Amino acid sequence: MVAPGDTLFSIAWRYEKDMDALARSNGLTQPYRLFPGQRLTLDTSVVVKPRSAPSTSVNKPVEPARASVINESRSAPKRSAPETGTVSKTATASTAIKPAGGKLRWQWPAKGAVSRHYDRGRVFKGINIQALPGRDVQAAADGVVAYAGSGLRGYGKLIIIKHSGIYLSAYAHNKTIVVKEGQRIRAGDKIGSIGGDPDNRGRLYFELRKNGRPIDPTRLLPRL
Repeated sequence: MVAPGDTLFSIAWRYEKDMDALARSNGLTQPYRLFPGQRLTLDTSVVVKPRSAPSTSVNKPVEPARASVINESRSAPKRSAPETGTVSKTATASTAIKPAGGKLRWQWPAKGAVSRHYDRGRVFKGINIQALPGRDVQAAADGVVAYAGSGLRGYGKLIIIKHSGIYLSAYAHNKTIVVKEGQRIRAGDKIGSIGGDPDNRGRLYFELRKNGRPIDPTRLLPRL
């Protein structure tokens, strides 16, 4: 059930779904407007035909159905406010950069050693990179900034980049964010800085998802 502050992107991220597939399974079209209390199916194998606009040739006007709204104080989980200065709309697959030659070239998002590895049991869905506080966080590949802010619980100041409609890369617990949603990014561009993790100021959490599901980032990153 959609809670206040939810977007299709945040729901897809939370439940490890591809946003475009989630939209198709619920018959949603851009700009993907949701309302509190709306029920969505998470089964992305189902495709629902988008609803067409009502006809104006009927004799009797039909009263539109009223959307049910949930009680925020009882049902809605608490969420931190989005970071000031970020854009509210997320980038879609159609705006993703197509890499030269049709193949993405990956690079490490920060210079440092891996202090915790991806867990196959999906207890830990990314990797921790130990680096000096204040060092640059760089885009791991060409793409478009799909999210930049602090509204997703547990990630601190978070940046998510969409790559060629298939991959998402996430950079969590930044000290600063220097990009905006919808901005086109090239591999190696500075997108933030290390130092936002309250438990370890010299740590970057990096996550990579393919079609919405977490994968081991070291499978695509060059060997150190």
